Amino acid sequence: QVQLVESGGGLVQAGGSLRLSCAASARTFRNYNMGWFRQAPGKEREFVAGISSNGGSTYYTDSVKGRFTISRGSAKNTVYLQMNSLKPEDTAVYYCAAMPIAYVRDYYDRTSYDYWGQGTQVTVSS
Repeated sequence: QVQLVESGGGLVQAGGSLRLSCAASARTFRNYNMGWFRQAPGKEREFVAGISSNGGSTYYTDSVKGRFTISRGSAKNTVYLQMNSLKPEDTAVYYCAAMPIAYVRDYYDRTSYDYWGQGTQVTVSS
């Protein structure tokens, strides 16, 4: 079992920045690929960014490339999402998710992830 807790959301003006954090309970955190998803009101949950277990590979949806950066903490069981140049359309609840590396799965597919956090709200005002 893996417990995930997100933090760092809030209200920010367009063009601003936020850094989301996801703290994982697993002692074998290195055995999980990680992802960030978001869900806006009335929309489906969508992939935002993913990172491999060793941090060597990262993946982004097109709409956030060049603005968002996913990373893993070097000493802690934490994954970060640095969000710059935020836009009103980035407004959503952001979720952290964990995917066991034992399986070859699609980072972009939410069904690939076995564990989810409770989400953190990000609101970008225009």
